[in-house]
Amino acid sequence: MRINVSSYIPGTSAVHACDARVKIVLLAAYSVTLFLVRSWMGLGLCALLFVTVAKVSRIPARRFFGLLVPVYVIVAFTVLFNGFSLDVGQAASAAPPALGDVSAGVLAAWEPVALIGSFGLVPAGLARGLFFAVRIVLLVVASLAVTYTTTSTELTDALGFFLRPLKRLGVPTDDIAMVFSLALRFIPVTAEEFGRVHDAQWARGASFAEGSLWERLRAWQTVLIPLFVGLFRRADSLAVAMDARCYGAPDVERTSLAPRAFSGRSGLVLAVGLLACVVLAVWL
Repeated sequence: MRINVSSYIPGTSAVHACDARVKIVLLAAYSVTLFLVRSWMGLGLCALLFVTVAKVSRIPARRFFGLLVPVYVIVAFTVLFNGFSLDVGQAASAAPPALGDVSAGVLAAWEPVALIGSFGLVPAGLARGLFFAVRIVLLVVASLAVTYTTTSTELTDALGFFLRPLKRLGVPTDDIAMVFSLALRFIPVTAEEFGRVHDAQWARGASFAEGSLWERLRAWQTVLIPLFVGLFRRADSLAVAMDARCYGAPDVERTSLAPRAFSGRSGLVLAVGLLACVVLAVWL
């Protein structure tokens, strides 16, 4: 049993080389733009922007859309609840809610269609549901574009940079960044440990898919208990190693192994990206 939880995909594209701080800021601006855009043209341009970034990053499309099964379920319910109504007569006369004030396109002028009694299809609501569905998918795949092209170390350094102003208020920003880094590092470690313990118990005859529910739960108990014991042992070894390296010593300024300066090219990419998001949000 092997679990692949690694999100970073190594590469040499311009998106990989872009500063992690720029990518995080542009992701936040892009997310806000998706919720401010109210027309299909604006949403299409947002999708075109993502396709351009994905093409430049040279990440296969299946990596973006192959792991979105939970998202597909959410968007399916979004389309279903917006496109169908239990009372088509009331849906036809009711004004659209504030959150649904988006362009319904050519379906805006279509009348609701009764299917079974008062239950029927509302074309304008269906268009709004599709609009929201595309918005959700773009929001998720845009975040994947950042995680696929940015290492955990770069994300941690970017978090520490954004938290740095809080140092003046006495907030231990370096410790917060370190906790975030350790949490990211322990995700693949936990998955690897889980797979190793599972294989060991399966080799000893543990039945994970056969027998009654209680028997299967007891079989998984033989995996979870050694897993937690191993993780606590690993955490204790990590604490001893950090203490031996004098982590947390007073009056010691922490430094970075490979500090990355903010280049002019990164500033240009940030300015162009923010300008594009502002134009889409304001005019579309």
